[in-house]
Amino acid sequence: MIHLLQRILARFLYKSCTFRHRKKKLPQYLKQSLLLLLIGIVALSGCQTLRSRVEAGKVIHITLWHGVNPPPNRDVLQKLVDKFNQTHTNIQVESLYIGQQDQQTPKILAAVVGNAPPDLLWYNPTIAGQLVELGALIPVDEMLANSPVKNEIDPTLYAAMEYKGQLWSLPFATNNLGIFYRPSLFKAAGITEIPHNWPEFRQVAQKLTRDFNNDGQIDQYGMFLPLGKGEFTVFTWLPFMWSSGGELVTGDAQNAAGVRLTENAGAIAALQFWRNLITDGSTMLSAPERGYETDPLLSGKVAMQINGPWNLGQFQDTNVDFGVFPLPVNQKPATNIGGENLFLFKTTPERQKATFKFAEYAMSADFQTELALGTGYLPINLKSRQSAKYQEFIEKIPQLKVFLAQAEYGRSRPIFPGYNRISDSIGRAVEAVLLGKLSPAEALQTSQQRLDLIFK
Repeated sequence: MIHLLQRILARFLYKSCTFRHRKKKLPQYLKQSLLLLLIGIVALSGCQTLRSRVEAGKVIHITLWHGVNPPPNRDVLQKLVDKFNQTHTNIQVESLYIGQQDQQTPKILAAVVGNAPPDLLWYNPTIAGQLVELGALIPVDEMLANSPVKNEIDPTLYAAMEYKGQLWSLPFATNNLGIFYRPSLFKAAGITEIPHNWPEFRQVAQKLTRDFNNDGQIDQYGMFLPLGKGEFTVFTWLPFMWSSGGELVTGDAQNAAGVRLTENAGAIAALQFWRNLITDGSTMLSAPERGYETDPLLSGKVAMQINGPWNLGQFQDTNVDFGVFPLPVNQKPATNIGGENLFLFKTTPERQKATFKFAEYAMSADFQTELALGTGYLPINLKSRQSAKYQEFIEKIPQLKVFLAQAEYGRSRPIFPGYNRISDSIGRAVEAVLLGKLSPAEALQTSQQRLDLIFK
C-alpha cells in the first residue's frame, strides 16, 4: 500500500511539473488532489526532485527472510544489507527475521503454497529437496557459472547445494561444531589436558561436575547437552554417529527411503555415549529446544558445551574465559557442516536477476570477511579466508583455527525431500534416550518404524 501511494503521489507531482513547464493553468481537481497528498510533507524542492520520485517507482524491492541469531549477528547482517542498499539504488533489500529455523518451516511452506514466498530465503540446505519438489525454486547453475565469484566458493560446500544434478542454493555462511569450554574451570578441577576421545571426555566431564558446598546439590556440571527433538539436537548428535562409523543413508544418498536407523551400530553407540553422560550425573540438559543457548556456560553452571563459531562474537563481548577443542573421537574424526544457504524463489526474470545480484554480493570476499569478523561464521569465500584482514582476525581469536581445521572432517546432512520427517524421527529417538524412556536400540527401532510408514 505504501509503495502504491508513493507511485500515485509521484504521478501527480510529475504532472505538476509538466504543467508548470508548459505554462498551463493547473486544473482545480489536480490542485485539490495535490493538496491532500502533500499534507504532512515538510519540503519539496524543484522538478528534478519530483521526477526522481517518479523514477523511484522503477526500484526493485527484494524481500529476504532469515533466522540469523543471536541478535548481535542480526545487527551485522543488517549493516551489510544497508551497505548494499546504499550502493544499489535500483535494488532495495528488506531483511526480515522470521524466527529460528524450526519455527520458520511452517511459515515458509505456507508462503509457498499460498503463492506468496519471499524473493530470497536464508535457511540450512536440508530444505532444498522439499522446495524443489514444490516447484518453488529456480536453479542457480547458469547464473553461478557466469559469476566471477564461482571460483571463490569453498568446493566442499557444493554437496549441500546439489540435488538431482542441479544447484538449488548458494552458500551464505558455513560453520561446524566443536566443544566450547572454560579453561579456568578445567584448571580449578586439576585438568591439564583436553580430552581427545570418548573415554577421556567422559572422565573429564565427571571431574568437572562439582558440589562446592557439600550440600548434595551439583553446583557445576561437566557437560551441557541439548534436549528436544528439533533440528539443532539432531545437528549436534549426528557427528557422534559418524565418528562411530555410522551412516544415515544406505544406497541412494538422495532418497529418504534409504535411511536406516535399526541395526545402525554407529547410531546406537552415539546415543549410548550421550546416555552415559547423563547416567554419570555429569551432564545438564538444556530446556526443551534451547540447546544452543550459552548462558549456562557463560555463568559457570556448566564447563563444556557443543556449539559453533557463530557464538564467538558473543563470547568475545564478555569477560569470560573460553576455549574450543575438536569434538571427541570414537573411531574417526567427524563434525557437521553447518551454516545456511540462500534460496531464490520463482518470481519474474527481472526480480530473479536482482535477487541473484544481492546473493552474489553476499558471497563476495568483502561481504564474507565483514560477516565473519562480526559473527564468527567461517567465510564461504576462499579469498576472504586468505585475506590479510581475516588472517589478522584469526590471530586475535585463535579458537577459529579449531573450526577451520575441523572443516576437513565435515559432513553435510541430506537435502532430499522429507529430511524434516527424518530429523523429527531422529530427534524423538535422541530425546527418548536422554530422558531414559527407551534404550538406544529401542528408540531407533521406533523411529525406523515411523519412517517406514512414511516413505515405504
